Amino acid sequence: MSFGRRTGLPDVEAMIPIVLVVTGHVTRDTVPGLCAELESLLYGPDGAVRDPDAEVDCDVGGVAQVDLALVEAIARLGLVARRAGGRRLRLRKAPPELRSLLDLVGLADVVDVRCVAGDGGA
Repeated sequence: MSFGRRTGLPDVEAMIPIVLVVTGHVTRDTVPGLCAELESLLYGPDGAVRDPDAEVDCDVGGVAQVDLALVEAIARLGLVARRAGGRRLRLRKAPPELRSLLDLVGLADVVDVRCVAGDGGA
């Protein structure tokens, strides 16, 4: 009798993050809409938190300009994520100038923003 070899870890489900993609030019006027979009991803129609263990990723690779409006958006998105069960907001495809600006204004640690490994930024 021969048994096939199991692949992967037993009884471990893959964690699929919740992803918000931010593209184009971010202004102060677009920030509330981005926050509402993230809230719709985090909460179900009944107001309950969806998938409380999932990480929240923010893909900023398609952003046209890195400026303080984008930093404000990231700070507010980080707050929205934290309010949904203490989640962390992770950045994907963050350009070096954005990471530098977040460090400069002291928000990298305050909103607990970290870059996802393997996305071109570390």
